[in-house]
Amino acid sequence: MMRSILKSKIHRAVVTGTNKDYIGSIAIDEALLAAVDILPNERVLVTNLNNGKRFETYAFPARMQGEIILSGPNARLGEVGDTIVIMAFALAEDSEIPKPKIVFVDEKNRVIRRL
Repeated sequence: MMRSILKSKIHRAVVTGTNKDYIGSIAIDEALLAAVDILPNERVLVTNLNNGKRFETYAFPARMQGEIILSGPNARLGEVGDTIVIMAFALAEDSEIPKPKIVFVDEKNRVIRRL
């Protein structure tokens, strides 16, 4: 049986910008993407701790360190300063379930702890 399993999580990231004129997605600091093994264009689930909204989109590398930017329609689902959780999932057989890569970040989106 294939199961959808959490493979990556950036916990308590802070939104640093919004851009409703972009075609859509979430820009994430490249170091954070690497830390949790999320690839450019990979589907992610984002939850906003400030307003309870959830949405799926795709990730792409941000231009600057510490950036987390909600773009396109996603820009209406959060504001600068909101705290979010970014997750990616993978399909795995019961015998191959990976241990998720999880990072906790500070208010500047720097890794402070790995789980």
